[in-house]
Amino acid sequence: MKKREILIDEETLQERIKQLGKQISEDYKDQDLTLICILKGAMFFFTDLAKNITIDANIEVMKISSYIGENSSGKVNIKLDIEKSIQGKNILIVEDIIDSGRTMKFLLEYLSLKNPKSIKICTLLDKKERREIDNIDINYVGFKITNRFVIGYGLDLDEKYRTLREINCIIDDDDNEEKKLQNDILELKKQLKSHK
Repeated sequence: MKKREILIDEETLQERIKQLGKQISEDYKDQDLTLICILKGAMFFFTDLAKNITIDANIEVMKISSYIGENSSGKVNIKLDIEKSIQGKNILIVEDIIDSGRTMKFLLEYLSLKNPKSIKICTLLDKKERREIDNIDINYVGFKITNRFVIGYGLDLDEKYRTLREINCIIDDDDNEEKKLQNDILELKKQLKSHK
């Protein structure tokens, strides 16, 4: 039997997002910046991140589809594209999670054709164990997580659980899994402290 457990609580999430907002603001000081939110998963992260970025930034949204249930279909489709030209602009893609890297590779190639000045990536979660595309540089990472299926704070399972205020994971209901989960939570707290 499986159950849902909190992996990253709301306080930890918000503290890390404040750190990211501060870092991005410093890195783009006196420069133009366009933030691209990847819907639907990144919408909560994007909103909180944007509120913590102290420089003026333009906002665009894209909707990309590649998941069916818990698995990536491997095929990336653009459901909603950006509205304005990004030619000559600094672009920051804001994503909820990067795992296989296929969607991000597609996005980078697609947006590069629009001739921006620069493209960088900010993701809330980096699940590197699942990476299939190695040459993706992620410039801003909220948390590195192990190979768990995560939901909440924008992330879904068949369009459910997006509105949870924290990141949850689905685990087997046994002592072994509980122990692994507690170790993961401790590791995530260490990551947060290392950015202070």
